[in-house]
Amino acid sequence: MDHARWHTMARKQYQGSSWNDSEVFLGHSGGLDTEGNELPRLVYVSREKRPGFQHHKKAGAMNALVRVSAVLTNGQYMLNLDCDHYINNSKAVREAMCFLMDPNLGPQVCYVQFPQRFDGIDRNDRYANRNTVFFDINLRGLDGIQGPVYVGTGCVFNRTAIYGYEPPIKAKKPGFLASLCGGKKKASKSKKRSSDKKKSNKHVDSSVPVFNLEDIEEGVEGAGFDDEKSVLMSQMSLEKRFGQSAAFVASTLMEYGGVPQSSTPESLLKEAIHVISCGYEDKSEWGTEIGWIYGSVTEDILTGFKMHARGWRSVYCMPKRPAFKGSAPINLSDRLNQVLRWALGSVEILFSRHCPLWYGYGGRLKFLERFAYINTTIYPLTSLPLLVYCILPAICLLTGKFIMPEISNLASIWFIALFLSIFATGILEMRWSGVGIDEWWRNEQFWVIGGISAHLFAVFQGLLKVLAGIDTNFTVTSKANDEEGDFAELYMFKWTTLLIPPTTILIINMVGVVAGTSYAINSGYQSWGPLFGKLFFAFWVIVHLYPFLKGLMGRQNRTPTIVIVWAVLLASIFSLLWVRVDPFTTRLAGPNIQTCGINC
Repeated sequence: MDHARWHTMARKQYQGSSWNDSEVFLGHSGGLDTEGNELPRLVYVSREKRPGFQHHKKAGAMNALVRVSAVLTNGQYMLNLDCDHYINNSKAVREAMCFLMDPNLGPQVCYVQFPQRFDGIDRNDRYANRNTVFFDINLRGLDGIQGPVYVGTGCVFNRTAIYGYEPPIKAKKPGFLASLCGGKKKASKSKKRSSDKKKSNKHVDSSVPVFNLEDIEEGVEGAGFDDEKSVLMSQMSLEKRFGQSAAFVASTLMEYGGVPQSSTPESLLKEAIHVISCGYEDKSEWGTEIGWIYGSVTEDILTGFKMHARGWRSVYCMPKRPAFKGSAPINLSDRLNQVLRWALGSVEILFSRHCPLWYGYGGRLKFLERFAYINTTIYPLTSLPLLVYCILPAICLLTGKFIMPEISNLASIWFIALFLSIFATGILEMRWSGVGIDEWWRNEQFWVIGGISAHLFAVFQGLLKVLAGIDTNFTVTSKANDEEGDFAELYMFKWTTLLIPPTTILIINMVGVVAGTSYAINSGYQSWGPLFGKLFFAFWVIVHLYPFLKGLMGRQNRTPTIVIVWAVLLASIFSLLWVRVDPFTTRLAGPNIQTCGINC
């Protein structure tokens, strides 16, 4: 693992209208273990920021940390945790090492992803903060294909994969007939390496960078680079890729990590300051092909996708005791803003050159893995049909028409078969993963809530960014801080525009229920049969939005908020007007009194 040998702190000072360079302070010597070896020290990095420079938020910070750690210690593996997470299982890192250091699987693994677990969530998990279906079903399923997507935290990385190199190509085992006949003689090492190169170029798309560590080392040490000019050209090529730092470039060629023995603490600290300067990434491939990829607020999905496109695979590790734990936003508004940021990042990837629909064909990304990434980026678009489906029941109640048109018996059979297959798939997933029906239902409820609010806003914001160039700034999600243990923040009402669409749909469906029931009462018993079918779909929408309704009402046994008062008032007024006006009833034309007189 990547440990630091010094305690350092880089700090920035702002004087006047310009930023000074970062300053790094060397701390005291660290403690010793039982064998007398110096313990690893904590390195705190505060990167330089100046006006006029793009700093790329979290992705830029992660890339700065990668470079600093490479210069100071150059550990082969790195653990990535968010600032609100902590280690809950001391053996978690060792379990990740079992995969990364496996002689057969390890060279192909780019990262080991752990599921996210959270503290401070209410017992009923009202807003599906645990994301149990995603972490315990979806990611476990992807582990059987090419590995889970990177979720931004709780992940142990292979440093080689971060640098844009592709994994070594596995030698194919001879078939049964070849082994029976004795097969062919093994080719020489140089011919085998040449064939591997051709195979690599054949199966990797030109848009996916291919940096083989073996090829680079062989090229530097080979006869072609004996002269000074060739060595200089190789050095310039590497610096163009990784940046203007000889120490960092040298670290990228050390496959098993470590720093040169001739280096001194003073020189390494000076180099560490240099690699986190504002202009270091200029005219390099950081953020485009190397490190955390820029261009989306969900840089985690994009970074993992680039690794999988190069042929790497990832591993999902689920120890019995959760490896890491963090905090989650338990307030409705904060939770919706978090989902908005995730969905906006997916839309940004969907409309970018890295869209899984067209990026990296001809590479080593498996079809089902590509399909999973397509689902990861395209899901916000489902908010459009979902919005229609949530409004349709109310329209049917208001217009007197039924939500389901008359269909043939064959179509009915197909519809029932489709419904049963979806139902059976859900049951099998729950039985296989151990997810309870209550957790699955919470996930379904919040999928509807987030779909008609956060996902809908993300689609329009993403289109504005792509078509009009209007960028949307996001704020870091506020996390739970339940020191008193009464979940006070859960019942706190924070107004945001994301609450408008679900509130409107609730009002419309409530109005539809009252108007439809009033119409049935006035029309007689023959209209009650179709009414029950319409009410079923309307109540189905309301039941899905029930956690959202509780969030608007605030703490239990308290007076509902003004939003609910206005909703009930508007529903009552609109239903009474609807029954009085009844605009969808066909009016029969009466006799013309002027022509026939009063005795017609």
